[in-house]
Amino acid sequence: MTTGRGDGRDRTARPAMPRPLRTFTTLDALTRAVGDREDLYVRWSLGPEHDLREESSQDELTGVALPGLSASPLGREAWWGDRSARLWVARRLYDYCRLPRVRDPRTRPWLLRGTEVARGPDNEPLVTGVEPLGWIARAVIAEARDVVEEQSGRWGPPDRAASS
Repeated sequence: MTTGRGDGRDRTARPAMPRPLRTFTTLDALTRAVGDREDLYVRWSLGPEHDLREESSQDELTGVALPGLSASPLGREAWWGDRSARLWVARRLYDYCRLPRVRDPRTRPWLLRGTEVARGPDNEPLVTGVEPLGWIARAVIAEARDVVEEQSGRWGPPDRAASS
């Protein structure tokens, strides 16, 4: 559906933002919400109101518009087996916890349901049909960091600045 704005251009109508989003305040609550679902993602951005205007991300290197929002999948892979779902979710959150520091301090994580339509240049899922489900509190990120850092393996979030 398109809507005229009186300026000679048609624009695709975007769905109205839903009621105020809930906030996940513990890693356990977020892990329960994810459960065994494969259509849930976390996105680090200024939020759904900003992102759903276009429902498109942009490749930072080339400026190319991507056919969906870049997001990190929360669904567990089959190879994870019966290992801790809580650790899986913590690791997925930890992967990008640096973004508020390196991009914009207003960047926040939020949970969404969507459909993967492509992969971005970093092999990240690009999703459309996005339904915002909730904000993820800073306390959850701190909890995820603790869970990951308790593990015995040497590992950390991707850091492009360190590779230059």
